[in-house]
Amino acid sequence: MRNWYNDPFFALSSDAPACPTPLGPLMTQAEADDDAHYRVERGTTCWLAHKCSKPNSYLYDAGIASAIRQRMQGDARFKGASVWITVQRRFVYAEGCVPSGFDSAALERALQAIPDVEQVFVRLMSNPRGTPPYRTLAR
Repeated sequence: MRNWYNDPFFALSSDAPACPTPLGPLMTQAEADDDAHYRVERGTTCWLAHKCSKPNSYLYDAGIASAIRQRMQGDARFKGASVWITVQRRFVYAEGCVPSGFDSAALERALQAIPDVEQVFVRLMSNPRGTPPYRTLAR
């Protein structure tokens, strides 16, 4: 398992030690080979539709990840939470564990406000012993 395409994947916080780590962009070589054509097709669609100035939507991901880190890492709202971010093709995935009462909608709005983000998926749970709403390293 490895991050074959170097998609941004990082923890915004790690205050919930029992939280299952998301799988993020990790995959086997066979999965990466199988995904290669699909990634090229998805990546160029944005440019061909004149919705992106860059020729591939994956080229935005490093800048999006940098902006998320700059704006949110160390943010007090993540106290008691373990939240990982994956950025792929201008899509942002926030996955992990948060205390009950955490404002997931506010997090989604904050991520959506990052320049060049196309879509945001928030997959958080308040019980780290429950079934995660995301794929984990344990698969």
